[in-house]
Amino acid sequence: MTDPNDVFRQDLAKLATAIMPFGKFKGRAIADLPGNYLAWFAREGFPPGELGRLLAIMLELDHNGLRRLLDPLRSNPPRA
Repeated sequence: MTDPNDVFRQDLAKLATAIMPFGKFKGRAIADLPGNYLAWFAREGFPPGELGRLLAIMLELDHNGLRRLLDPLRSNPPRA
């Protein structure tokens, strides 16, 4: 049985490095996408597959003020 904490850690690591492959913010790290863009996907529908799942997780982190959880995992974390 898979430990949910391990899955969560893996998802955070993916979010810290994954790049948006299309759209207005193509080439930007998913962790750097603005909250209103993530909310737009929530309203209009997330893309299928892994990308949609990661965008949905990022929306939850953003909405709950938890973006900073990704900072230790990033090579160049944004400065406050």
